[in-house]
Amino acid sequence: MEALVCRKLGDPTAMEPGSTESPVEVSKTYPIPPLTSDTAVRVKVTATSLNFANYLQILGKYQEKPPLPFIPGSDYSGIVDAIGPSVTKFSVGDRVCSFAALGSYAQFIVADQSLLFLVPEGCDMIAAAALPVAFGTSHVALVHRAGLTSGQVLMVLGAAGGVGLAAVQIGKICGAIVIAVARGSEKVQLLKSMGVDHVVDLGSENVITSVKEFVKTRKLKGVDVLYDPVGGKLTKDSMKVLNWGAQILVIGFASGEVPLIPANIALVKNWTVHGLYWGSYKIHQPNVLDDSIRELLSWLARGLITIHISHTYSLSQSNLAFGAIKDRKAIGKVMIALDHKATLSSKL
Repeated sequence: MEALVCRKLGDPTAMEPGSTESPVEVSKTYPIPPLTSDTAVRVKVTATSLNFANYLQILGKYQEKPPLPFIPGSDYSGIVDAIGPSVTKFSVGDRVCSFAALGSYAQFIVADQSLLFLVPEGCDMIAAAALPVAFGTSHVALVHRAGLTSGQVLMVLGAAGGVGLAAVQIGKICGAIVIAVARGSEKVQLLKSMGVDHVVDLGSENVITSVKEFVKTRKLKGVDVLYDPVGGKLTKDSMKVLNWGAQILVIGFASGEVPLIPANIALVKNWTVHGLYWGSYKIHQPNVLDDSIRELLSWLARGLITIHISHTYSLSQSNLAFGAIKDRKAIGKVMIALDHKATLSSKL
């Protein structure tokens, strides 16, 4: 089968896959994985998602460092290709989606039936592949951890990225007043079209001034929940608009800088700081993840959420796919399609 294999750590955007300098290569003859247990399911992958964590993993900068060589990849969708003798939940030909610690950047992947989810009829398979990590992260953070409720003020940093657009939509479903922070007119226009209550364009506005003016106009006290996948100076600035009793959701550090949240101010302001490593729920509270993804698939089927995909590539274009993530060209999700019909996005 065809698979993207990471044989050494490095920047996957630097060289064409297959070059001697590239950390990744597209293998055309990688062995098709066998069924590993009686309840195992082999899936022929239709599409798989690129997340910032996948890029960091190939760089060697992610918190989990698998031994080399490995096939990267996390969330995916596909068609059931083979099942073990004790599989009861799925049949060959079923449309499914799931996520894995590794291995989805390949034509086939094997998972236990307990880890797979049926994709509802009418749902696009590429959209289903984009859902588990980005929307799952935002759903667990906002609904399970923060308990976001109607009328609260939610501020989303990096709002035009994969997890950001998910957080914006989930915030609106929960009835929150949503403030979105992004950079650039194209991202701002998309966020406005999604019904965001206020958008801050970092390219032309000061986030503190803009948010303070908005909450004053709406006669609000401040931001109740901060969703932060960015870190750095933007986190520090955002603290100046947080309400008493606010909740801070630490999602990631796309800026490359881990922010310092002063404990003395958190004490005085009664803030709650939530660290959110979504993947660890698979080990510690798998039922939370299962319930979350099932609800999200239901929302997708009912048209309550929309998955915006700005770039779609083939495995052989993986350097360009990772480049879209690294250079912040993506608005929403970057995908790899395994049907070999993918073409470069016109949004490059």
